[in-house]
Amino acid sequence: MRPIVLLRRLAAFLLLVLALAPAGARAQEPCRTVPFGGAEYAVCTFDLRRYRIDTVLRAPDGQPYGSLDKFTRAAEGAALVAAMNAGMYQPDLSPAGLYVEKGRMLKPANTAGGHGNFHLKPNGVFYTSGERAGVLETGAYLRTKPAAESATQSGPMLVINGRIHPKISDQGVSRKVRNGVGVRDGRTVVFAISNGPVTFGEFARLFRDELGCPNALFLDGSISSLYAPSISRRDGFWPVGPILAASRRT
Repeated sequence: MRPIVLLRRLAAFLLLVLALAPAGARAQEPCRTVPFGGAEYAVCTFDLRRYRIDTVLRAPDGQPYGSLDKFTRAAEGAALVAAMNAGMYQPDLSPAGLYVEKGRMLKPANTAGGHGNFHLKPNGVFYTSGERAGVLETGAYLRTKPAAESATQSGPMLVINGRIHPKISDQGVSRKVRNGVGVRDGRTVVFAISNGPVTFGEFARLFRDELGCPNALFLDGSISSLYAPSISRRDGFWPVGPILAASRRT
């Protein structure tokens, strides 16, 4: 057999092996199911050297997407690896607090007092800047003024410099589906959503004790949604305002 024919057959065999290999062997998918404290969570972990995370709100027609389903079906969502609702919003689906998209601040920080989870101070801001990211208390974010390409404000903070938010009870009674975002080492971002109702305390401890995030931010409850096709998760039925969209860097 001629060498060129042998090489071609060997190449074809290797391609077949790769095609039949489990997905985990071909590529490390960012999303997985994580059991913790008697509950299960969908968790997506992104190294910003390989992935980018953007904030998204409006479709090209100027109207909010309003749902993960509509966003993921649009051209802008074609390259997505995962997407999640990015925080609380007003009745018109506009962000409740600070919102930065593509380097432009489209809404300033909300430092007012009030009722509800957003105003359970300290609240905070998740932001990305190139291959770096952070979760900061709102006051710290306003003082340091990071050059954010994307940012969203929500509340309360779940974990602050390794400590659980002081107003979050160890054994709370309010149980809801919840989602949030944490940052592990300045370039590793973690999305998490509970697969069933959990308390604030349980959710905060997930980020600190299991996911290794010294700072984490609560995004919302009840309407919490995740798009992660690698784990067959395609939530699209709840209305959402701002969206966090993760895609592979090219």
